[in-house]
Parts: sequence; C-alpha cells; structure tokens
Amino acid sequence: PATGGLQVTGRIDREALPLRLHPNISLIVRVEDSPSGGHTSEMQITIIINDINDNSPDCSRYSFRREVNENTPAGILLDLRNYCEDIDVDPSNNQFNFTGLSGFGSNNFALESTVSGRLMMTESIDLENSANPGVEVYSLTVRVQDNAYPHYSSKYPFYISFDIFLCYIIYIYIRIKPVNEFFPVFSNISYEFNIPEITKVGSSIGRVNARDKDWPPSVITYSIVAGGSTRDYTSIFWISPTKGDVKILARLDYETTQKHFLTVQASDQEKTATVSVTVNVLEVNDEEPVCSPNFYSFQIPVSLAVGTNINGFRIQCQDRDSDPRSFRYFINEGNVNNHFTFSPSAGSNISRLILASRFDYESGLDTNWIYRLRIYVTDDNLLSARDRATHLIKTGTVTLSIRVIPNPTTVITTTPGFTVVTEKENLYSASAWYVPFIITVSSLLLLGLLGYLGLLLATWLRTHCPPALRADSTARKDVFTMYIFCSVEKTKPKKEVVVTMTKLNTVFDGEARDPVTGKMYEFNTRSGARRWKKSNELLQPVPVKQGTASASDYSGQGMDRAEAPSKKEPSEKRREKTTETQLAAKPSAGQSEQPGQAEI
Repeated sequence: PATGGLQVTGRIDREALPLRLHPNISLIVRVEDSPSGGHTSEMQITIIINDINDNSPDCSRYSFRREVNENTPAGILLDLRNYCEDIDVDPSNNQFNFTGLSGFGSNNFALESTVSGRLMMTESIDLENSANPGVEVYSLTVRVQDNAYPHYSSKYPFYISFDIFLCYIIYIYIRIKPVNEFFPVFSNISYEFNIPEITKVGSSIGRVNARDKDWPPSVITYSIVAGGSTRDYTSIFWISPTKGDVKILARLDYETTQKHFLTVQASDQEKTATVSVTVNVLEVNDEEPVCSPNFYSFQIPVSLAVGTNINGFRIQCQDRDSDPRSFRYFINEGNVNNHFTFSPSAGSNISRLILASRFDYESGLDTNWIYRLRIYVTDDNLLSARDRATHLIKTGTVTLSIRVIPNPTTVITTTPGFTVVTEKENLYSASAWYVPFIITVSSLLLLGLLGYLGLLLATWLRTHCPPALRADSTARKDVFTMYIFCSVEKTKPKKEVVVTMTKLNTVFDGEARDPVTGKMYEFNTRSGARRWKKSNELLQPVPVKQGTASASDYSGQGMDRAEAPSKKEPSEKRREKTTETQLAAKPSAGQSEQPGQAEI
C-alpha cells in the first residue's frame, strides 16, 4: 500500500475457468493522499494472462491390446491421438507427437506420422512363414512427447524427462490369431496292410498319419467313414481318433473275404481329408477237414476176406482252405491187431475202409468182437517233414463202430458186466413255493369265471322269457326246462281278445257349504271331485258308453285274461244300477252337463 507495487499472491492457472475463456483480469486501484479522508483517485489496470507450456500430454490409456487374424492385409490398427491430449490453451504449447516405435517384431508395424499417431501394420503376417519366428503376441512401445519447452515438471510419475521435452510411454500388445488355412495331408497317398486271418480280435494292424501346415499345429482326429463291413458285422475295424491306429473288432476269414477296403478321414475340426486303406487278409490253415459221415456203425462177418471194402463204406472229406490232395488218413485208436486200414491213405478226399488182416479167434489172438475206431484226417500231406513242424496243421475226426458177427459154430467168450440204471424222481423243492400258489390262484380264477358265465346265462333266460314263465317259475326250477319252455311259448300263435271298458262322466251327487266363503259346492262321493254350485243347475247323471279294445295274448293263459274284465264285481253292478236310476229321473231339457269325465 505504501509503494504501489502490484504483486501476484497465488499461482495463476490459465487453463482453469474463467481464465480459459477470458484470460484478462481487471483491477481498480485507489490512491489516497491522507489516511484520514483526503483526496482520492482511482485507476483501472487490465492484466492479460499469457499461456505457457506447463502441461504435458496426457493419455486416457497407456496400455492397449488388439487381436488381428494372420494374413490380415496391411492397414491402420490403432489411432492413438484419440486417447491423448494437451490441455494448454495456446496452440503453440499444446502440440505433441508420437515417436520411438520399438519392440519385438516392430519391423512389421509403423506410425503413419508423428502427428497423427496412427499405428499401421506394414505387411501381412503369416505365422507359417519361415521368416516369422512363430510369435503370436507382439509387444510394442510408442513415446508421446511435448513439442514446446516445459517450464514445470509433470505431476505424473510415469514419464521420461529430457533436457527440453517431457514424454510418456504407451504400451501396445498385438496378438496374431492363427487361421486354419490348410487341409490335413496324409503321409501316404494310400495305405495297405497285410494281416493273417487268425489275428486276434483287438490287435492293431497298422497306423495312418496326417498333418497340416497350420501354425500352431492343429489337432487331427481320425475316423472310418466307409467300408469295413461284412454280412455279420456292420464294421469289423476301429481306428483310434487321436493316434490313427487301426484295430480289428471281429475275426477275419480269408475264405469269406480276402480284401477289405476302408476310407479313413482326417479332420482338424474345420477341414477334412480322406485316404483309402486296403486290408489284405492272408490265408492261414485254420479250417479243419470235415468228413461225411463222421460217425457210422455196421456189422461184418468174421469170415470176411482180406482186402474187401467193408460194407462198401467210404468217407468223403473237404476243407475250405486246403487242397483235396492234402488229406492223410490214419486210425489213431481202436484198431487192435491192425485189422483195418484206409485206401488210399493219402492224396485224395475220398477213402475206403479195407479189411487188412483176417480175424483169428480160434487161437486166442483176437478177443474183441466190437471195434470202435477213431480215424484222424489231417491236411498236411503236401508238406514236407520239415514244414510239418512249423506249419499249422488241422485235424478232422471220424468215429466208426464195427461189430464182428461170428460163425454159428463159433463160441463167444462172454465177460461179466454190469448195467447202470438211472432213476429220476420228482421231489418238491422248497425254492418252488410259487408253483402251488399259482395253481391255487388259477383254479380260483377259473371257478369265478365259470360262476360269472352261469350268472350271465340265468340273467339272459330271465330277460328273454315271458312274464307268465316267471310267474310260474316255482314249478320249473330246472334251467334247461325253463329254456325249452321259453322256446315253446314263443312259437305259440297270437290270439285276439275283446275287452269291454266303461266310461262315465263325473256325477256330482252331493252338495255342501264351504265354511270359509259360505258358498254352496257340489262333490262326487266316489272321486271327491268338487265344483261351485250354480243356483239354477241340477245334478245330471251322464249316460254310460261302452267301447271295445283288442289285445294280443303272449302266453297260454290269454283266454282267462280276456274273460276277466267281462265279469263285474257286485260293487260295479250296484254303481251301474244307481247310474241308470239317475238317468231315468233326469229332466229332458234345460240342463247343462259338465265336461269332466273319468275312465273306469
């Protein structure tokens, strides 16, 4: 106040309101020449606030994450200027730019210009390209710096201070998403597996393999889409979905199918590829010779000549996987003293039974009268002795029962024996408790059903018989008799009956006074009918009318019913006489009749 020096007492913020809109400050200064009230003078001072670069660029985000598909064409990925600003008012102070793009893989990216702040991808990124290291995530950094000279240090902790500039670091993470571009490719154009027909079920017979060129490598799954079926099985092969191992699910048979053709598909969930697989079934001697007949029984005389084809017997054999010349025949059991042999013994599928030596029972050399021969038929005739030790040989069997019939003079030596008799007896088992229960319940249900059917029959007879039969049912208790009677009654002819009916008008033959109204009324002594009496009206009887009616008789007692109405009871006769007497006394004119009538 004494010197008139004008000072700033607080920091002035040009960017704050109202200075941001009106940067001028107006003051009025008063000068006084005496503190006690002398002369004064006032002057206006206008202060213009100039802007300085006291604010650094500020970004709303300092970390960005973007995803881009591989092989995306070059173009703009991110506009950084939309997220950063400098609040200084003077355009010369709020200018900033973006520089210093760096980081791993930054050669694939660039800034369009330092002013625009647009991050661009310079070329398409192919993860399968050998020039690329196969990196899926790129980490980049961009520096945001102020162009004007800073007068104050920034209040934000994350900045880099140079001699004349303030700058910030923006971190950008770009992930390259792999794209499924390639189809799976099998390692072979086709596959062929050779497998013996006796291979065990569940064994692996081979493996297929497929890959695609995508990076990272796609997960390949395998499946059989065609082939591999037989008459008995829809599919006899299985493939591992992840490894491609092919296994058999059923026994292979060379004699049925020599080759199986499969179509195997490889898929990476989006793209598929197929390959043909051929399975060659290798023949193995796994079939036994089958001979016909395989059992036979016959009798021969003891004097049969040597070299005779016994009873013309021969066996015929076949093998599905062997040549007919591969059969050998030999008797393994029961050929005591070698009396029997087969001719030919090998090299044919047909052989005959021959008596090789005569029987000698007189000297005691032969004691058996019954020979049970067990013949083995093998399929190794075409193999050498060395190959027979290593190759698989199958054997068929035939059983023969031969009884030798002695001459009439031959004494048969008998040996004691025993007979086994097996007896079976049905015993009740405690575990079969339900058997009598089921029988009892079934019997009760059957009896109930029969009773119900009898009730239905009786109801039907009662419904279809006439009333006369039911009235006389005490004399016919037998159901069968009742049924016959119903049939006879229905066949009788109908008869016509004349019934006489009498209709009389209501006759008011009495009169009395009503105790309530005091009026006179007339009444009928039989029916109780009433009417008010007129002063000039007399009692008038109504003449009797007769009529006839016809009815049909439905039973043998129809005539009795027709005659019953014609016989009047004594009381009816008295009523008719009274009516006739009143008719005789009735005046001939000036009388009125009441319309009320009653039928008798």
